[in-house]
This record gives sequence, structure tokens and C-alpha cells, in this order.
Amino acid sequence: MEYVSRVPPPPLDTLIDDLYFLEGVPPYTRLTLPPAPSALLIVNLGAPFRVRAGTDIASAEYADGCVVTMPTRAWEFGYPPRTRSVGVHFKPWGLAPFVPMPAVEWCDRPVTVEQVWGRSATAELRDRLAEADGPHEMLTLLEEELTRRLHETAGLGLVRHTSSVIAASGGAVAIGDLSEAAGVSSTHLVQRFKGLIGVTPKQLPAPTASPPPCSRSTLPDRSTGVTSPMTPATSTRRTSVTSSGRSPGLHRPGTSKSGGGFCANTPATRWTAGRCQPIDFLQERQPMGR
Repeated sequence: MEYVSRVPPPPLDTLIDDLYFLEGVPPYTRLTLPPAPSALLIVNLGAPFRVRAGTDIASAEYADGCVVTMPTRAWEFGYPPRTRSVGVHFKPWGLAPFVPMPAVEWCDRPVTVEQVWGRSATAELRDRLAEADGPHEMLTLLEEELTRRLHETAGLGLVRHTSSVIAASGGAVAIGDLSEAAGVSSTHLVQRFKGLIGVTPKQLPAPTASPPPCSRSTLPDRSTGVTSPMTPATSTRRTSVTSSGRSPGLHRPGTSKSGGGFCANTPATRWTAGRCQPIDFLQERQPMGR
């Protein structure tokens, strides 16, 4: 697997954790991702992948990619035998300035990129990305597309600040206290959250400070010496992260891994580090709750 990630320049960096490129043979065919305070955009450039979200019984196929608001339920992501895509890991509030509809209307209901940005625009973007000369040029093209689509969003500053307070407190803060500190009513605060993120302030998952490992083994970080939980490498291609990038899974900014690992190559974000669970297509389905 080859993985390249970087933080975008201002003003995108206030909305986005990182942009990434992913290509290669996935070490697992399917994985389960937990609820997390982050939204996701994937522009698919390879074979279709499959997603089963929320309470859906069956998975759906996504050829052009998908857009996922902050999930409140566990969801399943199925890789094709070989995958190739670019994507965006948004901060909890970060998706709203790039989409035309309120997040509450499609919470836990992934949609295609075409449904959000239109067929012709999506096809043109995919063509430009496919013709780009390497991962870094592809990420630059994606940055330019996002910058062009960026629009003013009412209540964004309020939701961003309040979300940061919730994260800092680990979720242990009352809505009344949040609204009083922000100088707005509780009703107004909840409406802004549902419109921009898709959930109320109390439904916003807090980041996990010490997540459980996602495998039985650990590998040292080559640049820092810190031991991180990671599945042993299963591919021969290099997984890399740019020096300034934040990455999903267990990579830390400024690190790179040879061969990577399962969690390093998932479409999850840094909020879900160590919480992803690999599952096999032949494994019996387990019910997924909130």
C-alpha cells in the first residue's frame, strides 16, 4: 500500500485534518469503523468499494466515491482487491462549507460524490486526478477544488468553538453551559450543530485519549521510537506520510512506515486511531448499535 498525507494550507487547515492519497492492495477486504467526530470525503479512482452504514442490512456500491457526515453508528467499509483514491478527513464542522445540504438530512447515510457535487463536475474532477503526475499533484488538485467550493457558512464559528470546548472537556460539559458561554440559546446551538455536523452537541463523540490497540502486535515508530499498536505489514509497497501531514490510523505527523499496516491504510481518521476492527467477508455479521 502507498499512502501519502498532508495538511492543507490556510484557510482549509481550519476545516480539514488532512488530505490523503491511497493506492495498492488492502491488507483486509473489509473493516468496521466506529463513530467518530470527523467527516470524510473519498474520490474513488479505482474499482468500486462498498459501504454499509448505520442500520442498513446490505452494503451499497460506490464507484465515484462517497461523502460521509460525522457517523453516530459503526459502519463497514469494503475494499476492492486493489484500491486507488484520494480523500479528505474533515474536522467535525469541516464538511459544511463544501456541501449544499444540511448535515442532519444525511447523517449516517453516506452519499456519492455525484449526489453532492453533480455528475459533470465529479467526472471532470476524477479525470483530472487520474491524469495527474503523482500523489502530490493529485492532492494539490484536490486542494484547489476544495478552495473553489469553499463558501460562507452561517454559524460555523460558533460550532467550531463549541466543538473544541467539548473535545477539551472530554464531553463532560452541559449544553446550558455551552450556550451561556457562547451567548446563544440552547435551541439555537442545537440547530446549528445539527445543520453543520448532523448531531446535537451532546451526541458529538469525544476523542479517545488512550485507544485500545487494533491488533495484538506493536511496532516502533521509526522517527520517534514510540511504540504504536499496529498490524504487521502485509504489502510490499511503501506507505509514506509527508513531514507536515496528519494521517489516519496510527501514523503521527512527520512519520512514515514501510509497508504500513491495517489501521494506517483505513479511511478512518486520527480520532479513531486503534479502534478500527478488521473483519472478513466470511465472518458472521454482528449487530451494530449506537
